[in-house]
Amino acid sequence: MSDDPIDRDGLSPRFWERKPLSKMNAAEWEALCDGCGKCCLNKLEDEETGQVDLTRVACRLFDDATCRCAQYDTRHSFVPECIVLSPETLEQHAYWLPRTCAYRLLHLGRPLYDWHPLISGRAESVHEAGVSVRGMTVPEFEVDDDAWEDHIIDEPH
Repeated sequence: MSDDPIDRDGLSPRFWERKPLSKMNAAEWEALCDGCGKCCLNKLEDEETGQVDLTRVACRLFDDATCRCAQYDTRHSFVPECIVLSPETLEQHAYWLPRTCAYRLLHLGRPLYDWHPLISGRAESVHEAGVSVRGMTVPEFEVDDDAWEDHIIDEPH
């Protein structure tokens, strides 16, 4: 997986099927990210119903071409409110995670999709499957907050 920005080398085969999320090491936890980019989209939550809608308005650090954070390691210096997803915080954030997200799927006891890079062996498979938001976002600094509703999208899946 040389084109994969996430280091997935040296991990036990299908570790996610045998190891609970709470017992995963940092490398295993990071490897669960499929690189779809949907978690970096700004979301709108209906306060009455709790429904969460994705918008195509992406975080200012999001790289639309790679579907990655351009400053992942130092993102909190630029975006202090960026969520750190961990086994300890997963329960409180699972409701807004994308339906196809490995963290959410495993939290709910569901299997990963065949296009997930851990199964396909290729980082590009998430884009080929049409699951990622590559090429469909606009940076948040180009859209007024009150116009986000005009950018609601159906979740690619």
